[in-house]
Amino acid sequence: MTEQRRNISKRDFLRKAGLSTAGAVGASTLAMPYVKAQSPITWRLQTYAGPALAEHVIKNSIDWFNKAANGEMVIELYTADQLVPQGELFRAVQSGTIDAAQSDDDSAAAPVDVKVFGAYFPLAARYSLDVPALWHWHGLKEIWEEAYAEIPDVTWLSTGAWDPCNFGTTKPIKSLADLQGLRVYTFPTGGQFLSRFGVVPVSLPYEDVQPAMQTGELDGVCWCGITEMHTVGWADALKYYLTNPLSGAWAGSYFVNTGKWKAVPEHLQQLFRLAIDASHYYRQHWYWAGEANYRNTGKLELTTIPDAEWAKVEEEAVKFWDEIAAQSERSAKVVEIIKKYNESMRKAGAPYRYG
Repeated sequence: MTEQRRNISKRDFLRKAGLSTAGAVGASTLAMPYVKAQSPITWRLQTYAGPALAEHVIKNSIDWFNKAANGEMVIELYTADQLVPQGELFRAVQSGTIDAAQSDDDSAAAPVDVKVFGAYFPLAARYSLDVPALWHWHGLKEIWEEAYAEIPDVTWLSTGAWDPCNFGTTKPIKSLADLQGLRVYTFPTGGQFLSRFGVVPVSLPYEDVQPAMQTGELDGVCWCGITEMHTVGWADALKYYLTNPLSGAWAGSYFVNTGKWKAVPEHLQQLFRLAIDASHYYRQHWYWAGEANYRNTGKLELTTIPDAEWAKVEEEAVKFWDEIAAQSERSAKVVEIIKKYNESMRKAGAPYRYG
């Protein structure tokens, strides 16, 4: 074979080998099944908060979750009453109308005996840190898990602290007598307690509260602290802020539809729990800073009921606790924990309790 023919044969072999290899790769590629990209899990979550407040109490943490979920899951956030009325929120999660909710147990009408301890159980907490301390270190977490395990189709995930609960009013409050006849937007259990002092609890859709104060249908709110009053615009319709707190911190929870929760991969469940904890942490410092700031620089005039007179409210609160304790064995257990916790804080002294 001449040199020229050998070179032609070599080139021909390499050419054929290349075609064969390409064909093999092509055949392999065509043989692979076509896999469509999986659609992200999509949830609808409704919060108790209106749009302005939601920016601070949940939206930032949902944004963090959606980014970290990297396209695997997206949570759509809806604000107070946007999909369902607040009083139907728990049932909506249970039925699967929405996938999750952020709210206190009380105003969401959770069908459990411990719902009365959600939101503002009168004078049970002095500071926002009391709430996570009670849940994580004094047994309330286990009690909540037990209570909600009895309710089908809803899983309780977490409870954290919000702001204190004080009166914001259009009339000055300087004594207990000034509470008589005040028409106030408040929570169910808080309203039940305040009615002992002549307060008239009023229930309204969230967006109707400010117009009702502007028209005189409401005399004020006992729903939040001074930070929230300024953030949501209520301070524009109010004139006074009573520094005596009905409670030092709101206790709010996260609930999910059990079926939807179980369908979420474990790593995304953990990511959601981390987002909840991040939200709890953010609120701790946002409210703490805001409560002092708006007392100093806000629009409302501060008033105070003297300690000796306010002591009557504190005494009445303990009687109220005992009445709630009589409603169920589990409620009695919660009240006992709250009593022991507060006594422990008093014994510890400042800064845990003063006076």
